[in-house]
Amino acid sequence: MSTLLNVLSLLGSLALFLYGMKIMSEGLEKFAGDRLRYILSAMTQNRFMGVLTGIIVTALIQSSSATTVMAVSFVNAGLMTLAQSIGVIMGANIGTTVTAWIISAIGFKVNIAAFTIPLLAVGLPLIFSGNSKRKSLGEFVFGFSFLFMGLNFLQQATAEMHIDTMVAQLMASIPYNNFFTILLFVVVGALVTMVMQASAATMAITLMLFDMHIPGFGFEQAAALAMGQNIGTTITAFMASLTGNTQARRTALAHMFFNVFGVLVVLPFFYPACQGVSWFVTHVLGATSNDLYKLSAFHTAFNILNTILLIGFVPQIEKFVCAVLPQKEQDEEYRLRFISSARLSTAELSILEAQKEVNNFAERCQRMCKLVDELLDIEGDKDFNKMFARIEKYERITDRMEVEIANYLNKVSEGRLSNESKAQIQKMMKRISELESIGDCCYNLARAINSKRQYLKEEFNESQMQHMHTMMGLVDDAMEEMVKKVNITAPYSNINHSYNIETEINNYRDQLKNQNLQDIDAGVYSYQIGVFYVDFISICEKLGDHIMNIVQAGMGVIRTSSK
Repeated sequence: MSTLLNVLSLLGSLALFLYGMKIMSEGLEKFAGDRLRYILSAMTQNRFMGVLTGIIVTALIQSSSATTVMAVSFVNAGLMTLAQSIGVIMGANIGTTVTAWIISAIGFKVNIAAFTIPLLAVGLPLIFSGNSKRKSLGEFVFGFSFLFMGLNFLQQATAEMHIDTMVAQLMASIPYNNFFTILLFVVVGALVTMVMQASAATMAITLMLFDMHIPGFGFEQAAALAMGQNIGTTITAFMASLTGNTQARRTALAHMFFNVFGVLVVLPFFYPACQGVSWFVTHVLGATSNDLYKLSAFHTAFNILNTILLIGFVPQIEKFVCAVLPQKEQDEEYRLRFISSARLSTAELSILEAQKEVNNFAERCQRMCKLVDELLDIEGDKDFNKMFARIEKYERITDRMEVEIANYLNKVSEGRLSNESKAQIQKMMKRISELESIGDCCYNLARAINSKRQYLKEEFNESQMQHMHTMMGLVDDAMEEMVKKVNITAPYSNINHSYNIETEINNYRDQLKNQNLQDIDAGVYSYQIGVFYVDFISICEKLGDHIMNIVQAGMGVIRTSSK
């Protein structure tokens, strides 16, 4: 019974450590909000700034996995190029070593758990604050406290289970000074990190084992585990990219190539590298009383050396991953470009991906509207049927896009979000509903044209065709403004132009309806053709209402369609 309790205590301590890291990372990400996204997207204009950005962001949020997933997501959303993401990933590998230095400095030598309880008292008022920024800061404080409480409990649990004795017995049966043993530890480090999906946690365990001074488990064996962790940590970005576009998968492949390359380069010089790091820590840093600094220094030196070796070959790495994963020429009409329901990245970042998909939705609706305008002028049956089938396909796509984006946003809303992000999700939900209605209206316009073609031999006269094209031109102008306003970077301070276009559409509809009655009375054309004509004009006016609803949704305005 005591053995089972010890095992559960060990797993629980590890769970508390991982949960603390997750809460701390999410709290800081929410606190930074758009500024963190801006830093990642704006400070990556060249590879060196990308490396620096990756270091800073990862050191702050204490998770290289989160940074690399952000990079994959940004590439997937088209906000960052593949070359820029490679620099960020290089920096993330360096930034993640900060965790090891913190643990080496205070994790085992100072009873940090004694300070975590007072920290929780400081964070509690922040957690219950109505201000989203203070609440996010409180989550960061709680996460930091949980992380070191978990680390302290982990140390106690391993001591009670006599892990040091178990590892020593295992090492006794292995030739620990054998190079193949080093390779074995690299593989074990990679596998454990893949399972846990947290290199910081496996690094903390490695530091803890190294601090126990277990016979047969020395600096070289711990360093080999650390190298394996660099390979294992790539699994998170790889999984995040599986349902992304080709560029996202290329980013994950570049991450994997970068880390595997570093291990392959260092392995032939592994023992001299360990000796060099040991000499540097002892004689240059003067850290003779804490061997943990050696492992932290090796971890940092390994990633810095890897970056120095490859920073000049970013274009070549880009060409390599593009050759391995070529862009497939295929019809992706039924596939969302930026998001997938299979896997979410961090909750706050998922909103950005969803926003890009809403932008894509709006642009697709605009293309559909242009197809309807073209349909008016097609005379041949074969070409007409082909265009009509294409519009039908677009209508099915808009239905599917609304459902898939809505499902994605519902999943995102279940995560830990700031109040601002929740409000943004509500606006996007309103917009996709209206965009789907635009798709319906465009399809109804195409059906009206098709019905007239099938059941009425009379053609629209020149004046009617001109009026319908003019109305479609006004709708296209409104669409153009809508696409600009849907874009996340567009300001919402002035939507007067959209108002003016909608007013023009409404007035033009009234004018054409009145003129239609006069033309029927005068015998210019038949009543039947007039009905199809007015139906077309009325649907265009409804399109204008839906477009205006989308524009106003960005300002939090909800209105009903005009009659």
